Amino acid sequence: MVRQRTVPVTLTGGVKHMNAPNAQLVSIVLRYGMLRNSNLSGANLSGTDLTGANLIDANLNGADLTGAILMRANLFGADLSYANLTGANLQDADLTDANLTGANLTGAETASAKF
Repeated sequence: MVRQRTVPVTLTGGVKHMNAPNAQLVSIVLRYGMLRNSNLSGANLSGTDLTGANLIDANLNGADLTGAILMRANLFGADLSYANLTGANLQDADLTDANLTGANLTGAETASAKF
């Protein structure tokens, strides 16, 4: 049995684009990351801090964003279909034209979010 270890990672503002479908990016810090058009479909982003991140037109189809912090994130036109956003913080996030088909928003904080 291979044992996985979680290592804290901080990439504040320095990420420009990610092509990481099905990646395991649990509890990392991607504050203000420039992730426009990134492919994070099926990725595990649970507990990840994406405060103020630019996720315009990002592919987050089927991603696990359980408990993720997406405050003030720009998700304009993002594909969040079938994403798990249970308990996510979406305060002041811009979800204009985002695809939320089948997304789970149970317990998500959506105060002042723009849909």
